[in-house]
Amino acid sequence: MVSLFTGKTLIVNNQDRDELDTERELIRVLENKVLLLFFGAGTCPRCQAFAPVLKEFFVRLTDEFYVERASQLILVYVSLDESEEEQDEFLRRMPKRWLLLPFQDELRRELALRFAVQNPPAVVVLEPNGEVIASNAVDEIRSLGPSCFKNWQEAAELVDRSFRLAEDFDNVAMRSFSDPIRRLKYKLDKKEAAGRENGEEEEIPRRSSGKKGLRREWPNPGVLPLKVTGQAGCWE
Repeated sequence: MVSLFTGKTLIVNNQDRDELDTERELIRVLENKVLLLFFGAGTCPRCQAFAPVLKEFFVRLTDEFYVERASQLILVYVSLDESEEEQDEFLRRMPKRWLLLPFQDELRRELALRFAVQNPPAVVVLEPNGEVIASNAVDEIRSLGPSCFKNWQEAAELVDRSFRLAEDFDNVAMRSFSDPIRRLKYKLDKKEAAGRENGEEEEIPRRSSGKKGLRREWPNPGVLPLKVTGQAGCWE
């Protein structure tokens, strides 16, 4: 599904209109999710009537107020509006987690031709690999509501995984598995450096000899002591 938008930019429908324009960002947002392509126009009476239904459908599946964790669902608005102003006015009342293509991007028209969209509104449902689950799910969404997502989820064979409750589209850098180790090492190094600045001496590790009340200091922890005689404090 990421390949559908390779080399393209997706815009987040938030106040800052954040852009997702790198492959890494697109993978983070789109992979392992059902994709809805919503073809509509703000001046279309049928789209105006369907938009509140779709908004409620999307919010009930992705908003932590309704669900413990967001469903594996993403929506891209493919504008059929006559002007960018009409598009922006329509999206102003829609969820901030929706994505959209730039109004000047010809991919909007190409997608409409590819999926044979003639009479909006239309909602094309795609698997993560780009295969079509439903060519137009408008009636299904109207009649079944959020429960129809389960059918799509099973058809797409999504890998179930936990998501953050308040998933957003902030520019969060992808982290490697070694990041927690590096952060811990950084904290320890910083603490050690602070100790030296304060004149604190590094504590010599101590190990017990195994006898009650008897402790010995090993100047070199890497060298094991020789046999201990019966007299405390003597080494053979």
